[in-house]
Amino acid sequence: MEEMPSVAENQHPFWPQDLSIPGYVANDRSMAEILTFLFSVSGLLLVGTWALTGQEVAGGRLSAARRLALCWFTVCGFIHGVIEGWFSLYYPIIPSDQSFLSQLWKEYSKGDSRYVIADNFTVCMETVTALLWGPLSVWTVLAFLYNRPNRFILQLIVSLGQLYGAVLYFYTEHRDGYVHSQLGHPLYFWFYFMFMNTLWIVIPLLLIWDSWCQLSAAQSVTDTAVSGGKTKEE
Repeated sequence: MEEMPSVAENQHPFWPQDLSIPGYVANDRSMAEILTFLFSVSGLLLVGTWALTGQEVAGGRLSAARRLALCWFTVCGFIHGVIEGWFSLYYPIIPSDQSFLSQLWKEYSKGDSRYVIADNFTVCMETVTALLWGPLSVWTVLAFLYNRPNRFILQLIVSLGQLYGAVLYFYTEHRDGYVHSQLGHPLYFWFYFMFMNTLWIVIPLLLIWDSWCQLSAAQSVTDTAVSGGKTKEE
């Protein structure tokens, strides 16, 4: 396979424009190809999980809201485990690599160049995300399908981890003055950087609240049973 010629260090589509990226090779896949892959796989996982959760499961039929939550965790398992897992393994060579997922990261880096320069925060955050929240997202789906008693604990842990990571992701870039993206760009800033990452704040917050309510209700039942038992003994 012929090696593609690298672009001069400062000739790239990332911000700030004077960023030095030694060995950078421009993508030979179009933005449409990359986004079609990402959203097609995510869409298939959503449809498949929705169909699977519509069947009778161990605890009976799941509500529509619960099925949507499991669709979310399935897609999270894919994104955290596969896409972010790729970054955590290959971040040193992504600027020059032409593998499909490396090109996906170079495309996303137009909205946040911290990924193409292997910024310390993004490497650490994505490695933790891939190793923990990816597998735990899949475990959460299985726990609900098999009606395991730890299902809401898993939902709470994963959602807290996602929320914490997303808050740090935005806050660190805010402190940097949003220099790693073309501020205000409709696609790269507002869609790639803002919208896609805000999902990992809004949805985990809803799931944390759901876990809080479910676990509090379960504890209330336990407390009532314990109190009732003590009263009878007395």
